[in-house]
Amino acid sequence: MVTSRRPSLPRRHRRTGSAAAGRLFVDSSGWIALVSARDQHHAEAHERFEAAAAQRRRLITTNLVLAETHRLLLFRAGPQAARRVLDRLEASTLLTIEFATAAHHRAALAWLDRLPDQRISYTDAVSFAVMEATACPTAIGFDGDFVVAGFSLWRPAG
Repeated sequence: MVTSRRPSLPRRHRRTGSAAAGRLFVDSSGWIALVSARDQHHAEAHERFEAAAAQRRRLITTNLVLAETHRLLLFRAGPQAARRVLDRLEASTLLTIEFATAAHHRAALAWLDRLPDQRISYTDAVSFAVMEATACPTAIGFDGDFVVAGFSLWRPAG
């Protein structure tokens, strides 16, 4: 179920310092936890997104992550709620949506080959490829696959 209280999404702020240092990739597990009050990680996700907004962090996700998020919300919360979440994410001026390219596809296949004994989804492999291409080593999410691939899951200091 989608929360009745609209979770805060970052608004546009002037960038300071290194762009890569301020970027956070957002996995579908992060988006789902943020908008679903019944998700076991909801409070933690809300805290992380609030901290990211306070620190003016730029967010990156992929169209495949959005597709995965939409599909999960479609069956958990219904078509209107799933669509509203897509609209809200698209309206966030600090969120960059990277669309999977042929280069991302090839890199994702390489990630799957690199981790043959892991149950890494194609969506996650494309996420790894995008994170690598954009020099973004850190994700907001609750999926251990990012750590297995050598990335870190972001936890705000304090």
